[in-house]
Amino acid sequence: MLFECVPNFSEGCDEATADALAAAARGAGARVLHRTSDTDHNRTVITLAGEGAALEAAALAMARVAVDRIDLRRHRGVHPRIGALDVLPFVPLRGATMEDAVALARSTARRIWNELRVPAYLYEEAALRPERRDLARVRNVGFEALAARMLEPAGAPDVGDPVPHPSAGAVAVGARALLVAWNAVAEGIGLGAARAIARRMRERDGGLRTLKALAFPLAGGRVQLSFNLTDVAATPLHRVTELARREISRAGGALIGTELVGLVPLEAVVAAASYYGGIADMAADDVYL
Repeated sequence: MLFECVPNFSEGCDEATADALAAAARGAGARVLHRTSDTDHNRTVITLAGEGAALEAAALAMARVAVDRIDLRRHRGVHPRIGALDVLPFVPLRGATMEDAVALARSTARRIWNELRVPAYLYEEAALRPERRDLARVRNVGFEALAARMLEPAGAPDVGDPVPHPSAGAVAVGARALLVAWNAVAEGIGLGAARAIARRMRERDGGLRTLKALAFPLAGGRVQLSFNLTDVAATPLHRVTELARREISRAGGALIGTELVGLVPLEAVVAAASYYGGIADMAADDVYL
């Protein structure tokens, strides 16, 4: 069974740490497909693929590097986070089911606690509580308020004691379908306007179906609309991009660029090419690989 794993780490400025994380994954038998780091977010995202045992071993090896090298007490970045290894999703690919991914996520969460004493919250398909399916609700308090959250009746982690690791916090471990992380960068509008656009666009507040959206400040007075497209068939890339362009323009700004974080399914790229190129009935079979 083949899975994808996309761990997010709260370090985007130290290239040596990113190198060590990727090396740990390879050493455990996982294939590193992609890696990206962002200094504004102070975050690194690494995309892995492999069989379940290899990915579980890779996740443990990378978590160990994160605990050793990342101290959230000194971390600063615009992205919300609760852990050094902040998010750890598993995605079923060839020959694997979502149930297999859930079992892998829960097993890995238990090992991270048992071996590294980092408590875990389970989210999306791996969630044990309905209210924790949404990742935003799991990490909305941030690392600084995590200890207090864990003492609340509804705030205890799913795996481990209700006490954050002193420097590494906690980890959100999940099982989910493929998603596309897509950012739009704008100038000429403030953070308040960008946040209002994110609210109008995301599903949670009545916007596009399956879309998640946040807004962040960037250097030079720019702002970023950060999107997670959890079903690109229902809400394709070009629809998100063009709606963001219109909303930014109406607010008095301009869309000056977009950014892909991680990988994207070929079908999503083909749909965007078909839209922008005016190519009717374009399919993945029409693309050379």
